[in-house]
Amino acid sequence: MAGMRLPPEDSELSQPARPGPPSVDLVSDDDRSVAADSWSIKSEYGSTLDDDQRHADAAEALLTSGNFRVVASDYSSDKEEPDVDGVSSMLGLHSYWDAAYADELTNFREHGHVGEVWFGADVMDVVVTWTRNLCLQIAQGQLPTDADDVKYESTEDDDKHLCGWSVLDIGTGNGLLLQELAKLGFSDLTGVDYSEGAIDLARSLADRDGFPNIKFLVDDILETKLDQQFQLVMDKGTLDAIGLHPDGNIKRIMYWDSVSRLVAPGGLLVITSCNSTKDELVRELENYNQRGGSQLLELEVKDNDTCRDYPFRYISHVRSYPTFMFGGSIGTRVATVAFLRN
Repeated sequence: MAGMRLPPEDSELSQPARPGPPSVDLVSDDDRSVAADSWSIKSEYGSTLDDDQRHADAAEALLTSGNFRVVASDYSSDKEEPDVDGVSSMLGLHSYWDAAYADELTNFREHGHVGEVWFGADVMDVVVTWTRNLCLQIAQGQLPTDADDVKYESTEDDDKHLCGWSVLDIGTGNGLLLQELAKLGFSDLTGVDYSEGAIDLARSLADRDGFPNIKFLVDDILETKLDQQFQLVMDKGTLDAIGLHPDGNIKRIMYWDSVSRLVAPGGLLVITSCNSTKDELVRELENYNQRGGSQLLELEVKDNDTCRDYPFRYISHVRSYPTFMFGGSIGTRVATVAFLRN
């Protein structure tokens, strides 16, 4: 559930931000601080889509799909009566993230600080380990069901299975998620972010930490220039930040259209969110499927008719996050959900 920001456990990962360059800082330091305190999400990603036609198409889809709804989270703030509209606008703006990563890049160059690990280092560890085990299960033809937790016993062939997985991290930020995946055996790794400062920071950290083979590119997921598909696409906070844009509902539709083109058939999309629960993410995916998606698959059947299959289906979610009770409901601070590309 939203509204509970998980601070990094290592003090080195959470350093005071320095003022960003005036040319990109369209939001004051005070406003950025209020925004970060009031919301649990500080993602590495938002969007500044300029494609008028795709924007119009998504707007039309939003208006015509009666059951599409981006559900507001139960716990969106630890402040009393926050200015939700103002906060959501700041955290969804390109200028906000350019300024934030200018601060973090300066801190890295002057002090060697890596920047913050959003949702916390403990959550990142859970995400990468759980995702690795899920990929290994699928590589061996063992697709988990919703009733099963993702468990896997390591074998000597694990590295051979993982090296064949092409991985894309959208909204990669400082790129630390990809470094952790590399440590677990993944080797074909690409990170994209629409903030040039984030990519500069990610490249610098990867070079320093001995991961020169990780590729980092400046790219906006909503108008991506990538011309390949990936077997694993990771999203840690990106969809959250896209939803905080003033046109967030429309841009979330664009998000699903875009990722459906980037995930290879039989591949995985793994989303980690603190602004949506597992059930909310599944509902959003089902709404996208119901309205047709961008590439509703057509499968030939024996009688020469055509059956239509949905782009994605839910397969599993992380069950090991700590839970808490609030208002009679049990929830977690973050949700990690895996969808399979049909």
